[in-house]
Amino acid sequence: MNVEELKSIKIDKSVDARGTSCPGPLLAAKKAIGQIEKGQVMEVLSADEGTKRDIPKWCNKKGFEYLGTIEESGFYRILLRK
Repeated sequence: MNVEELKSIKIDKSVDARGTSCPGPLLAAKKAIGQIEKGQVMEVLSADEGTKRDIPKWCNKKGFEYLGTIEESGFYRILLRK
């Protein structure tokens, strides 16, 4: 999925973890995933580069669909579907 396609996806839940470092964003994502239904999309905002690796691995382990990462100015938007 390219960046334009990612940007056009409707976000059901946004988790802003930009103020935390690893593993803070992953822990915030784990906590928030219970607040959305299967098939809904969540984005994790993180300024920690390690989150780009951690979220896709976690998605694979838990059976969620990692949709992609958008690099914004100074942070990342990581999208996944539950």
